[in-house]
Amino acid sequence: MQIRVGYELVYDFPQPTPMILTLSIHYSRASDLLRPDHLITDPPVPVSGYRDGFGNWCTRLVAPQGKLRLSADTVVKDSGAPDMVLPNAWQIDVPNLPEETLVFLLGSRYCETDQLSDTAWKLFENAPMGWGRVQAICDFVHKHVQFGYEHASSTKTAMQVYAERRGVCRDYAHLAIAFCRCMNIPARYCTGYLGDIGMPPPYGPMDFAGWFEAYLGGAWHTFDARNNQPRIGRVLIARGRDAADVAISTAFGANTLESFKVWTDQVA
Repeated sequence: MQIRVGYELVYDFPQPTPMILTLSIHYSRASDLLRPDHLITDPPVPVSGYRDGFGNWCTRLVAPQGKLRLSADTVVKDSGAPDMVLPNAWQIDVPNLPEETLVFLLGSRYCETDQLSDTAWKLFENAPMGWGRVQAICDFVHKHVQFGYEHASSTKTAMQVYAERRGVCRDYAHLAIAFCRCMNIPARYCTGYLGDIGMPPPYGPMDFAGWFEAYLGGAWHTFDARNNQPRIGRVLIARGRDAADVAISTAFGANTLESFKVWTDQVA
């Protein structure tokens, strides 16, 4: 299967402004790119790249005063298989976890494990350990939270999602991640492309998607509390502790996002 993915973002800046962008497809999918995943800026500006502490590809630039259009368009080769389901994947005791997973047990900007720990244990203490417990968390979050783009907020945390019972895909992921960490299961946030391949219409507006990965049985596995079913055609962009680590753009100055388009479509 081939999937065309891309974006077009238009910003307006009152003065030259430094930016960090996390928009490049993750290095783990580099061999699947059928054409380069190049960032195009209009007007042209110098850009430089680096890897952050989580291994994500990031871009630095200084946006000029006025409008700046950022875009990319590429085609990704995909297996066409849905997300893997491994119900026998076991939970590893904390003393035996690899050191690199431990940071994903800790509280973070959007995942307040200290405030949600008692709630998590009351809700999930009797759920089967391992895959079954993570699935029980996804089932709860999926039913507990009402989806709606009008509920989006860049400052909403897992605790607020639990209390308000509404949000967007990143909010589902943050609440599920926080619950997993409270139950001693490492969990990390993922952002990327996820279209409607294999799903019946009607289709909503396209956006970047948020999901999470849990560490079970010695490997990271994909979970999606928003959709709560195996999906086809995920294209990873970045991973981190939560959305603060993988913001698609960070501008160090005033700006207005004037236009936002994302696409991810199966190529006939």
